Amino acid sequence: MEERPETELISIPATPRASTPEILTPSGQRSPRLAGSKEGKSSTWTPTSFISPRFLSPIGTPMKRVLVNMKGYLEEVGHLTKLNPQDAWLPITESRNGNAHYAAFHNLNAGIGFQALVLPVAFSFLGWSWGIISLTIAYIWQLYTLWILVQLHEAVPGKRYNRYVELAQAAFGERLGVWLALFPTVYLSAGTATALILIGGETMKLFFETVCGPLCSSNPLTTVEWYLVFTSLCIVLSQLPNLNSIAGLSLIGAVTAITYCTMVWVLSVSQQRPPSISYQPLSLPSFSASIFSVLNALGIIAFAFRGHNLALEIQATMPSTFKHPAHVPMWRGAKVAYIFIAMCLFPVAIGGFWAYGNLMPSGGILNALFGFHSHDIPRGLLAVTFLLVVFNCLSSFQIYSMPVFDSFEAGYTSRTNRPCSIWVRSGFRVFYGFVNFFIGVALPFLASLAGLLGGLTLPVTFAYPCFMWVLIKRPAKFSFNWYFNWTLGWLGIAFSLAFSLGGIWSMVNSGLKLKFFKPS
Repeated sequence: MEERPETELISIPATPRASTPEILTPSGQRSPRLAGSKEGKSSTWTPTSFISPRFLSPIGTPMKRVLVNMKGYLEEVGHLTKLNPQDAWLPITESRNGNAHYAAFHNLNAGIGFQALVLPVAFSFLGWSWGIISLTIAYIWQLYTLWILVQLHEAVPGKRYNRYVELAQAAFGERLGVWLALFPTVYLSAGTATALILIGGETMKLFFETVCGPLCSSNPLTTVEWYLVFTSLCIVLSQLPNLNSIAGLSLIGAVTAITYCTMVWVLSVSQQRPPSISYQPLSLPSFSASIFSVLNALGIIAFAFRGHNLALEIQATMPSTFKHPAHVPMWRGAKVAYIFIAMCLFPVAIGGFWAYGNLMPSGGILNALFGFHSHDIPRGLLAVTFLLVVFNCLSSFQIYSMPVFDSFEAGYTSRTNRPCSIWVRSGFRVFYGFVNFFIGVALPFLASLAGLLGGLTLPVTFAYPCFMWVLIKRPAKFSFNWYFNWTLGWLGIAFSLAFSLGGIWSMVNSGLKLKFFKPS
């Protein structure tokens, strides 16, 4: 993997200061440069703080003007960075017009999805107490590691780590960082996109059958053909050029996810509970089976908190200067997003378990709702639920695929030293969409692997950020900060191994195989 130079942070001052030519991007927009701030004295010390009108009075007017302009420029920027023209050609960093609202939309779209609907399954193995405790600890833990990633985005003056792999290389070394971070981040992007094709295609089929009812033709589309329809829609939407341009789609994905999560738990708790319901954890025939089922349940909870592999990329879409660093709007947007995420995940888990207890099917709360109350719910309401799930899958496909698009175009631009044309960019995205389609058709059980692969990719969220903080920030050895992050990091690695074993066991045992979403 080739190393890319660091991204430019500096803003281009107005005349008569020196400027850098803007670069035309494939989307037809110029790579954004930050507007210079107003001249004035800064309270922040810079290497040019000694430059003052009194000090410059003996110097000629032209030299005085140059030095004063340099003073204002350095006070605005705070530090110099290396220029990287290639970043102006790539989807992640092509546009720097992001803000706190965009950060909230993207984090919501990446943080809420179909994985939330299976949280009650974990409670059926853990019970009330351990289920709530585990979900709360996981939420606080991942919120802390997200804060770490936001702070480490500009941990070194003059550098911006715009991608998760870049930060891993800075912390663990060039080669080791790639080996540790590349596989889990690629899976979380490409693997999630493939699972979304399976889920979106099946849900489109159910939506059509629900709306059409008895009027459906005798030769309806097969499930694979619905996969193709969904993939085609994803490819059309993927032609949007960069991460900032899909902010509207992320907003749609966030609203639809919040809506259908709220609908399923409200409908569940409002219906009469099934008879013979019990809240005791499911009993299994052997002690080893019980242990593995608990590990698999914890893996379900851990996998519900995904999206950290996109945190640095989302922050990279924002302008950053010394006075206005990007971590401020990013953290503001992330806090709002995770308040809404908590408002979805906790009610779905607690309300779903209250409504169905240990009768919860392996498909999650949506399966339980349709299985127990399909005759009590109007057909129009079912159709709206299906449609919301389809919209959410279409939106989530875009944000999870953007890092892969970025990698494709980075390889092309590094070899040709020119930006991708519109046709090359479109070709990459069409190719990627159909590769995911063929993988989904060849491996229709891919969604059932999410528990195992979720355990394998768990370090991206819970372990690696803690190690990165220690290796980059270098807190005092044997201090509380040092012990705390090392402990969390190694606990994350241990949980990853344990949850992976639980996922393998759940796949081997066909009776407990986890199917994330397959409505009956």
